[in-house]
Amino acid sequence: MTQPMEHRREYHRQLDALKADLLRLGGMVIETIPRGTEVLLSGNLKVAKELIDYDDQIDKLSFDIEDRVYTIMARQAPAAGELRNLVTISKLVAELERSADLMVNVSKASRRMYGSEMSPRIRGIAANMATEAQKLMQFSLDAFADEDESLAAALDDIDDALDELNIDMVEAVFAAHTDGLIDLQAAVQLALVARYYERIGDHAVNIGHRVVYMVTGWMPEQYGAARAEVAPPVELGSFEPSEPSEASDSPDAESPEE
Repeated sequence: MTQPMEHRREYHRQLDALKADLLRLGGMVIETIPRGTEVLLSGNLKVAKELIDYDDQIDKLSFDIEDRVYTIMARQAPAAGELRNLVTISKLVAELERSADLMVNVSKASRRMYGSEMSPRIRGIAANMATEAQKLMQFSLDAFADEDESLAAALDDIDDALDELNIDMVEAVFAAHTDGLIDLQAAVQLALVARYYERIGDHAVNIGHRVVYMVTGWMPEQYGAARAEVAPPVELGSFEPSEPSEASDSPDAESPEE
């Protein structure tokens, strides 16, 4: 066997190992979604701490994958399609690691509102948001594993359900606070929790975009870049802050407390 052929085989073994570890990382991240939701709905502080500590393992694997990606890029001189695979893996690591961080945020928010009661409506919406976020993340990883451009491109539309649930959650939280069912601290934390789940969906959509790039070499941003090539350049006009209104100088105007 010639040395170049063995060199290529070793490269493909390394690339396959990277893909396997990325999917393992994705599995770890997906696991945090129901666990973090358990913390939110049950107030289990022990599980909250376990999930926060578990994030260190996710960070460790994320760093390891990225380090190996850069090493392969430097040593193997990958061709165009292979380079797209490596760039995609590197980008997906960041999306996954940030998604895990968001579930850590859910756990920390749950600790901040420990002892607060949630209405059945809020609990139901939170559970549905977790289900949708987990589904989206699983679909995005399936698209990567199967190099499924169609599934990857569909994620943006699939994410609409999670966006609607985010709106429902915020409305439910405001209603509960208005009715005196939850205090302001709990209301703020629950609104943030809804945003965390919604952001996980956004990360799954971003993974889909990267999978499309991996398969086709095309990113959605290229549409905007193509338009910029033929359109006249756009410049922002000068900006001058507006002058304070007379009302702000009035003794009756609202002012910060000393």
